[in-house]
Amino acid sequence: MSCNHLFKPLTRRQAITRLGGGFGMVALSNMLNTSLAQAAAVEPASKGTLTQLHFKPKAKRVIFLFMNGGVSHVDTFDPKPMLDKYDGQPTPGGPILTQRKTGNLMKSPFKFSPHGQSGLEFSDLWPNLGTVADDICVIRSMWADIPNHEPTLTMWNTGSNFLGRPSMGSWITYGLGTMNDNLPGFVVLTPTEPLTIGSPLWSSAFLPAVYQGTLVHNKWTPDEAFQAQKVVPNIIRAAEEEPQLRDIGFLRHMNEMHLQRVRERDSNLDASIETMETAFRMQTEAPDVFDVSKESKATLEMYGPGNTALGCMMAARLVEKGVRMVQTYYGKGDPWDAHNDIMTYRKLAKDSDQAYAALIKDLKQRGLFEDTLVVCGTEFGRTPAIQTSNENVGGVVNGRDHNVTGFSIWLAGAGVKGGMAYGATDDFGFKAVEKKVHVHDLHATILYLLGIDHTKLTYNYSSRDFRLTDTAGEVVHEILA
Repeated sequence: MSCNHLFKPLTRRQAITRLGGGFGMVALSNMLNTSLAQAAAVEPASKGTLTQLHFKPKAKRVIFLFMNGGVSHVDTFDPKPMLDKYDGQPTPGGPILTQRKTGNLMKSPFKFSPHGQSGLEFSDLWPNLGTVADDICVIRSMWADIPNHEPTLTMWNTGSNFLGRPSMGSWITYGLGTMNDNLPGFVVLTPTEPLTIGSPLWSSAFLPAVYQGTLVHNKWTPDEAFQAQKVVPNIIRAAEEEPQLRDIGFLRHMNEMHLQRVRERDSNLDASIETMETAFRMQTEAPDVFDVSKESKATLEMYGPGNTALGCMMAARLVEKGVRMVQTYYGKGDPWDAHNDIMTYRKLAKDSDQAYAALIKDLKQRGLFEDTLVVCGTEFGRTPAIQTSNENVGGVVNGRDHNVTGFSIWLAGAGVKGGMAYGATDDFGFKAVEKKVHVHDLHATILYLLGIDHTKLTYNYSSRDFRLTDTAGEVVHEILA
């Protein structure tokens, strides 16, 4: 687990005197090539760099749910009666150009129906999410640039199709800081590894290293006895005094040795110092935050079993304790990447539907829904036509290829109109045609809800001012309450 994040620093003397074992030693083990030489000079970062917000904020915090793999919009949130009518017939205008060979149109095997007073339509993959339909805004006109997982994952998470840019969570904490000095400002939850691309998705890149995300693997499920170490290894401080004293002596030696070598300030060095100090602080507060077994039986049952449920429950607990941004991923690789068989969505949705609906209900119960923005995204959508290059894959031919020209995502919570569908794809779901929303536009809207003008949150690097939205992005005001 990495743990570079925001805090009010202890003095170097306090850090040396008070550092125990356990979680703090995770940080220490990564400091073999760094120094404490400038610990006294580290400035507090908890308030962020913005001295004044650009707009009145409607959101204080963000939970970013990501269904990695590219979710088919025409099977989930974008009903297409024309697909039912023309199922099995040739694609209008001839075969579409995609990465792989596509055939005739294929209707969704899942039935759509209206939900809530708003009548917002979801497929039958989402019975629980349908119970909170009036709280959800579905954008049905999303689009991105490249129909490959890696560049579009990078776009969603950093605002660029190329590696090497700061993540959205890093930009947010760079601007706003954390709300709890004892916890990271930006936490990333993944149930397993490896995740496609991995750490560049929550990296601070050229921003100061203190703003990068803290990675936690949420592998525990509510049907087994809780152990804090299963969620965050070494989070409990070691009880034995002698090993701790040896570690502290080693830390002192490191400090003295590097004092003679360090000549100029380094953000990675500062981040290492802050890592150690916040690691110590986390030993007091983090065990309680991650101990979801303290939740009521009703809450545990509301979320249900599984890693997605745990990730959503932990996200609610983290934002309640002051974490600014929590990001969750569905699982390793690209689980929603249904090239071969769209029916795999039954299991995938079952693992997430209950948890996502429970998150919205739980945030309401905790009094957090009105100022917490929940965003559920995916790289891209999938083609309305069948993918025919899979004929020799287990005899199954009912998958869909990548479609970056039109897809759906949803938002809920702070400042967002619930019970609405915004924008539209064409009659078959190939392309966004009405009120198109690029990923840059969504990023601009997220920052706006946090009180930030996306054109003014910048960082100068290599003689250029960079920002999350690069040189594009328009706030989607029509979805805002």
